[in-house]
Amino acid sequence: QVQLVESGGGLVQPGGSLRLSCAARISIASVGTRAWYRQAPGKERELVARITSGGDTNYADSVKGRFTISRDIAKNLVYLQMNSLEPEDTAVYYCNARYPELPGDYWGQGTRVTVSS
Repeated sequence: QVQLVESGGGLVQPGGSLRLSCAARISIASVGTRAWYRQAPGKERELVARITSGGDTNYADSVKGRFTISRDIAKNLVYLQMNSLEPEDTAVYYCNARYPELPGDYWGQGTRVTVSS
């Protein structure tokens, strides 16, 4: 019922920027809560940023002021603009969605971000 597809990862130098995109293919008309998580090697998956159906956002402390989550409701797209990237931001980034009409969480396949000189 829900398919999430991420894009936009890659290799970037410290201080650089990347924008991740997540396209949602969903069989019902719903906005839901959308989020980005990341998992670095040897670490647990962590929440990076979230945007609720009402448009409220919250961020991990480590990315506040550097990352911005946004969305295009009409296109069912969510973005993560990442600026001033640091080597510590290196991880696989996953798109997440929750819809009140559907059970559980939905995940994309992940897109790798590597910050290195």
